[in-house]
Formats: sequence, C-alpha cells, structure tokens
Amino acid sequence: MPDTALDLLHRIFGHTAFRGEQAHIVDHVAQGGDALVLMPTGGGKSICYQIPALLRDGVAIVVSPLIALMQDQVEALRQVGVRAAYLNSTLDAETAAMIERQLLQGELDLLYVAPERLLTGRFLSLLDRAQLGLFAIDEAHCVSQWGHDFRPEYRQLTVLHERWPDVPRIALTATADAPTRREIVERLALEDAKQFVSSFDRPNIRYTVVPKDGGGTRQLLDFLARHPGQSGIVYAFSRKRVESVAEQLCKAGMKALAYHAGMDASIRAANQRRFLQEDGIVMVATIAFGMGIDKPDVRFVAHVDLPKSVEGYYQETGRAGRDGGASEAWLSYGLGDVVSLRQMVEQGEAGEERKRLELRKLDALLGYCESTDCRRQALLRWFGEERAGGCGNCDNCLSPPESWDGTEASRKALSAIYRTGQRFGVGHLVDVLRGVRTDKVAQFRHDVLSVFGVGKDLDDRQWRSVFRQLMAGGFVDVDVEHFGALRLTEAARPLLRGETTVRFRTEPKAAVRSRRDRRTSEAEAFDLDPASLARFQALREWRAQTAREQNVPAYVIFHDATLRAIAEGDPADLDELARIPGIGSSKLDRYGEAVLQQLFDAA
Repeated sequence: MPDTALDLLHRIFGHTAFRGEQAHIVDHVAQGGDALVLMPTGGGKSICYQIPALLRDGVAIVVSPLIALMQDQVEALRQVGVRAAYLNSTLDAETAAMIERQLLQGELDLLYVAPERLLTGRFLSLLDRAQLGLFAIDEAHCVSQWGHDFRPEYRQLTVLHERWPDVPRIALTATADAPTRREIVERLALEDAKQFVSSFDRPNIRYTVVPKDGGGTRQLLDFLARHPGQSGIVYAFSRKRVESVAEQLCKAGMKALAYHAGMDASIRAANQRRFLQEDGIVMVATIAFGMGIDKPDVRFVAHVDLPKSVEGYYQETGRAGRDGGASEAWLSYGLGDVVSLRQMVEQGEAGEERKRLELRKLDALLGYCESTDCRRQALLRWFGEERAGGCGNCDNCLSPPESWDGTEASRKALSAIYRTGQRFGVGHLVDVLRGVRTDKVAQFRHDVLSVFGVGKDLDDRQWRSVFRQLMAGGFVDVDVEHFGALRLTEAARPLLRGETTVRFRTEPKAAVRSRRDRRTSEAEAFDLDPASLARFQALREWRAQTAREQNVPAYVIFHDATLRAIAEGDPADLDELARIPGIGSSKLDRYGEAVLQQLFDAA
C-alpha cells in the first residue's frame, strides 16, 4: 500500500495530525492543483509542499531566494531521511555536477534553487530532461515591487507555467496584505489557483509597545532580563546603532552579536551561523537580518527603533515563536524615530507615488503604537482580518491604558509650533512651553512669546507624548526641509479653534525596579520545574555539541519544543521516546540512544 499524507507526516516528521489548512493544501497539490498559500510564520508552510513532493512522482523544484535558507532547509530534510539537495553558488563544480546527475536519474525528492539559477537557459534545459513533480515558489511576496524584499527575477517565474503547464505550482508567503496578494496572483499567473488564507494571528506572541525613555537601552536591558538563556533578535534602525547596542549588551554580560550589511561578509556569515547553532544568542541587527531566519526557538524580537511599516513590523516580530511556544514582541519608539524615517522617505530617490505609500504606512504604524485598543486586533485588521474582542496577550489588554482630555494641551502645543514659525523640532518646542530659557530660546527671542511657559504643568516626557500623539492623529507633520521641524496640517485648524476635542493615552511612569526584581530565573523563563529544567539544559548542551560536529543549525537536530517535551515526559525507553511529537523514525534511529543517555546522566 502506498503511503498516505498522514503516514508520511508521522513517519518522517513525527507528527500525528496536520494543523489548520495543511491537510487540504497537501491533498489539493498532491492531486495536481495549483495553490496560493498565505500562512503566518511558524504556521507550517514547508509541510504544504514537502509532503506533496513525497506523494507525487518526480522531483519538486523549490524556488528559494536565500542561500542560507535553502541550505538549512535541505539539511533539516536530510536529517529526517528525505532525499533533498540544493544548487547554488556555494557548491564546487564537481558537487553541482553530481546533484544534476541525481536530478536526471530520479534520485531526489526535492531540489532547492535560487530564481536566478532557475531562469538560466542551461537549467531550464536540464529540467526538460527531468521528471518534475511540482514547483514550489517560497517567499512569493518577493514578486511585489512595493515590498522591501522585491526580487525582479520572481516576475519571470511565469515561465514555469508556460513551459510545463501540467506541473502543479504552489506559491507560499507569510506576509501579504490584499494588494500584495493580488500582485502575486497577477505576476505569477495564478488566477486559476486555489487560495488558502490562514489566520494571520500569532496567539503565542505577546505584543508590547513602550515610549522610548532616553536612548531606550536601559528599557531594553530590563526587557532582556526576563529572557535569560533564551535566543532572540534585537532590531535597530542603523548600522551604527546596531554596533552600539550589541556592545552595550555584551558589557551587560549577554552573548550578543551584531549583523548588518556593512560588515565583512565572512564575519556576518559567522555571526549568523553562531546564532543558528548556539542557544541563548542575542542577535542585534538591521533588517538585513531577515528573510530566511528559520530558527524556531527565537523567544523574543525587540525593536529599539521604530520599523518602517506595519508589514515590516509583523514580518520581523513573526520570527519569534515559530515553534508555537510563548514569545514576546517588544517595541520602544520615540518621536525622533518618526522624524528620521520621514526624512529618509522624503529625501529618498523613489517616485512620488512610492513616497506617499511609504509615508501612509509609517503613519499607520505610528497609529498602532499610540492606540489604546488591542494590539492584535489592530495588526489583524491591517491584513483584512477582523477579530472579535481583545486578545488578552498584549500590553493594552493586560494593562488597559488610561486616557486624558488632551484638548487644551494640544492647543498649547499647536500654538507653540505656529508662533515659533513652524521651523523647530520637539526639543525646542518643549523648552518654550515649559519656560526654559536656553541659549536657543534666547537667540530667537522665543521667551517673549505668549506661549512661553504656558506648559509648566506637564513635564518633558508628557509634552513629548503630546507631540507624538498629535503626529499620530495627523494634526502635525514633519518638515524635512527644516531638519525635522514640526508644522501644522489642515486637521489642526478645528482643534486650534476649539471646534473639536482629543483624548490621549496617559504616558506611563518610568518603571522603577529593584535589582532583585530585574532578572528572571531560567526556570521561570522556560516555565519548567527544576528537574525538567535540568534535563532540558542537558539536552540542549548535547544538541549544541552535535550541531557543531555536523556543522548544522541546532534546530535541525531537534526543535526546542521537542527537547522540552522530552524533558517534561522523561521517557524511559525508545518506545516512550517515539511517542514524543517531532520525533520521526529516522531521528529515533539516529539520536534515540544518545537522548536516553542524556536523560540518564541528568537524573
């Protein structure tokens, strides 16, 4: 009897049931149908083409945009006994020729290639001579010219349908709002494909947004103290900021590495490899460290600067908790972030239509940050998905923010902008409102204005919050010609005239925490009892050593979720170990005895 999809899922991947839409997608593609799959990061997209690849005759050609991503996915498949390979520029001529022979002789189940290689005449001719089972186009949002991951070669992938019309295609992405979805369908000629749109909700991620206090480093350190021994990513806006934050984390005793496009390529690659192979590494990076980060046990993603858009934020935070375990997305931002991003957009070389789109996206993200509503509802709404009720797992749900009547303060702030000529930034405006006689105030004689000192009832942090929320509400804009000066928009007129009112979220007081409260224990961080934690740590040390010996990412040996289940279940023999989710027959044969020995030694 031939294997069924469920047989393969259990025997190879160690799971007893499909999740969500996986079973329907697998059945549709295995029977020869085209599909567009939108599924959040961690939702199990790979299974949607890997199982059909094993069910269908012929090889599955997987189009993947990043070398590191395809290498890790191939190694993970080889670990579970699947005949997988990749062709990319890292291979020598002899190895590439061997893989091409395996392709032609039907000895591969899946072959991963970059779009640039696939589109060469030589490779297309090679595929003409092979038996093809299906085409999988991963990271399909790369087809969109409006996205930051745009790859022009993706737009030429219609050649697959034109040249092999009877070979099914499955396009997959985790990040696609409605316009991007339409563009994928149009550019890849998937008009007749069945669309499978899963919920974009990631219920295991807790979302928190905090106003930046100073540079935000102390806030970041306090946040990271809740995640001892855990892996995570810290995103920063610039290369200089990345290096500064990484240095400060190292001084605080953390295993922190830097990653940005300006680094030497070999150092960058070594840092990425360490992050994938070792446990407890904090990677501080620009968005250059992005697509292709397949590590499932990232427990947190922190942003120390404001991202560029809701899509970017969602995609970056989605790298946390791919294994379904509890994870955190933490963002600190300030008005300076907004000013810097607006300047970057408006002074860029993009066309006016693109600039307007990017500014709208930035405004939407600022509105998300200042919102008093459920964070998850706001994120899902951006992707066209409505959620009834709060999520109970974001800062606004867990600690509903208070609000206050900001009408009078807003009128004072708007008047200060107007009476100083709409040529100054927030710092100077706050000094004027609070009656601080700085050299700059004296130079421009702003101490004689009627607004000088009218805002002594609010402190510096509160005034900055007022200006931030005025910008979020569309009452204030940034004049990039005057180095980030604030200027009034048309929406400010009725507010200045007293024809409308506004309410603002109350600025939270700066947290004062004792040294004793500041750090979480590893047992608390991993939510394990002491005995289970000891077994878990022993298993992670064994996994790290095994990964180093094989020069593979640690998670291709076993996911953290699997090690956790082993540590909690404490199986006594191979039969009990085989019942742990995530342990297929190949891994049981390969690692079973070693795992049991670790449990025995940790007892």
